Formats: sequence, C-alpha cells, structure tokens
Amino acid sequence: MLYIEASRLDELEVKMKKNLLFVTYHDEDCDEGLSYAIDLAKIMGEGITILMVYKNKLMKKFDDLMTAITFAEAGEDEIAKSIMLDSKKEADRPDEKLNFLIEKCRESGVDVNIQTVKMDIVSAIKDFLGQKTAIDMVLLSPSVTNNGNVTAKELQRLVKTVSRPIVTMTKQAHAV
Repeated sequence: MLYIEASRLDELEVKMKKNLLFVTYHDEDCDEGLSYAIDLAKIMGEGITILMVYKNKLMKKFDDLMTAITFAEAGEDEIAKSIMLDSKKEADRPDEKLNFLIEKCRESGVDVNIQTVKMDIVSAIKDFLGQKTAIDMVLLSPSVTNNGNVTAKELQRLVKTVSRPIVTMTKQAHAV
C-alpha cells in the first residue's frame, strides 16, 4: 500500500493541475470562444491548453487564388491584388496569433499552454489526449464546429473514444 504525507500530496496536486483543452483552427477566428474557455477555467480553478490545428494550407491558398482570379476577370485588379497580399501576410505571421492567445489568457490570470499540430481535428484530439492525462474537458471552438469542419459522425466517434466531456461552441445568430 502507498502512503503519502499530506504535505507531499498537496505538492503532487499542484504539479498535476488539471487543464481544459480548447481546440481551434489556426487560420480561422482562433480566439472565438476563448473568453468562455477562460471564464470556465477560472471557475473550475484550472489552466487552459490550447490545441491549435493547422489546416491544409494548400486548400486555403487555392481558395484565395480562385477568389483573386474571379475579381481579376471582372476587372477588379486592385481587389485581386489585395486578396493575394492578405493571403501572403496571413501565412507570414503565424506566431502573432499564438502570442495573442497567450497574452489574453495570462491577462485573465489563467495558466496557458499551446500545442500546434498539422492533422485532422479528430486525430489531433485523440492523439493529444492519449499523451496527456491532465485534461478534464475538451472545448471545441466555433471555428471547429461551424461550416462542417467536424461532421456529426466524426463528433460521435470522438465522444465514444475520448473519455472526457466534449463541449461544442457555436456562433450566436445575430437578430436582424
């Protein structure tokens, strides 16, 4: 039988602080839903681990190129150039988003860790949770749950294979 002094037990609890896993995409509104995750972490007395998933950049570049071509064909050369410049600027500054997320958490007094991965969202979550046991809950940001990024079938598979609660966030519809 294992006996641990009460003071040592407190030290172990501090070292094994639980975290919420906030999952978001890098190239979409990555901070959307973060304020909710921060508030929840404060209430639960936990930290946040942000799992930032990088999508296939080739598809994003292709979409931007096709949009620019459409504007160029319509004689809107300035708009086409602007789209291509914005696309290049986005690709050139990935660390700015990470720094913004870290700063937002720290300003709120919540411990934060960030992990980045380049794989599909379901595999990324499963892989991460297989390696990390200090996660209490998974929060899927609106960028993950909107626009069919995660299908209902994938979400069901994730719920069945992950032994943690999964919370999905969506954008609130604005009344017109």
